[in-house]
Parts: sequence; structure tokens; C-alpha cells
Amino acid sequence: MENKNVIQVKNLTKKFGDFTAVNEISFEVKAGEIFGFLGANGAGKTTAMKMLIGISTPTSGSAQVADFDVFTNPEDIKKNIGYMSQKFALYDDLTVKENITFFGGIYGLSRKKIEEKRKQLIEELDLQDIVNELVGSLPLGWKQKISFSVALLHNPKIVFLDEPTGGVDPITRRHFWEMIYKTASNGTTVFVTTHYMDEAEYCDRVSIMVDGKIEALDTPKKLKEQFKAESMNDVFLKLARG
Repeated sequence: MENKNVIQVKNLTKKFGDFTAVNEISFEVKAGEIFGFLGANGAGKTTAMKMLIGISTPTSGSAQVADFDVFTNPEDIKKNIGYMSQKFALYDDLTVKENITFFGGIYGLSRKKIEEKRKQLIEELDLQDIVNELVGSLPLGWKQKISFSVALLHNPKIVFLDEPTGGVDPITRRHFWEMIYKTASNGTTVFVTTHYMDEAEYCDRVSIMVDGKIEALDTPKKLKEQFKAESMNDVFLKLARG
């Protein structure tokens, strides 16, 4: 089971008129892997992710996510993945408790299951003191942690995280990565985009996009060896500068 590919992408392309945002990218992601999807702003990361999560139709190529085809089964993909967007995904005018209940319902969980999951989440994240607070009143770090946990409510095979630690302090970033490790150790595949190159070091494997193409893909250790670089930041700079 460990070697099973849960994402398979072949020559995936997205064009907007004459502009090619994603240019024939190919890669696989294994079950339980933390896969880093890196690139500068405008490199095509978010466009590629939108195709994989079933909200944007590719121009050409092929891709299967959680055993479903991006062209023919986008709705099945959505049911089998979790997604945390770059812009915070919960409702500011609902309480923490109401958000958990609402998203549990969207994911099709029974009332009993929602109740179980809510209790579990409140305990795990130590939310007892803020469970009835409006989400809009909470610090960004808390919002991000709750948002990630809500994306996992329905036990998805894969969770997609789009710049999950953007704008949070270093301690919160560390806590967030501890949550990512725990999620992967439970067998969920984590597909994460980030522009923090130090976070690339925490991934099992990393792909680096430049101008719509994947220019490098391997473990952080092997990429540093290949590019004779001290850090993933140096690898990225070498690639970005061509």
C-alpha cells in the first residue's frame, strides 16, 4: 500500500488563450507522502492545484487523484480530498463550534459523527476556551490550525494545502508542521504549496516549478546534492535564475 500512487499526472497543461500557465507537467505522489509543490508567485502552482482538486478543467494531458480522473470525475475527487485554501477557508461570522458543524455537514457526515469529530477536535487543539468565540475574532495562527483540522474532518485520502503557513509567526509555523507530520503518519497524503524554502526541507519530496514547468523533482537531500547547494533556498535561486 505504501508505494501506491494516489496522484498521477502526465503532461498536464492549462492554457488561457495564448498564455500557457501550466506546461506539460508530469509527476506522481505516493500514499502517506508529504509532497512539496514549490515555485515563485506566478510559476503556476495554484493553477496546477486547482486542476488536481477538480475546480478547473485542464486544457490537455491526464491526471488521476485518489483513483478518480480530473476530466470525468471532478466531483468524486472533491469528496475524497481535503482542501485548505491560501485565503482562510472558515466563516468569520460563525463560532468555532458552528464552523466545525457546518463543514461536517458539507462533507456528508452524520450528526453523530459530527459530534464525535467536534469533541475530538476541541480536545486535540485545546479549543475549550474559544469554542464559542466567533472565528473572526481569533488570531491568524488559531484560524489556520482550525482550518487545517476541518479539512481533515471526513478522513480524506489526500489533503491539499495552499500556502498554509503564510503570514503566521515562526512558532505557529512549527506547530503547523507538527500537525502535517501527524497527518501523514496516519496515512493521509499531504500535498503542500509553500514559498518558504526552509519548509521544503520538511517534505519527503519536492517539485519546483518555474514558468509553468517542473524544473526539478526529488528529495531535498538529493536536490541539494544535484545543484551543489547548501540549502533548498540556494537550489531554488539557481533554478529561478536559469
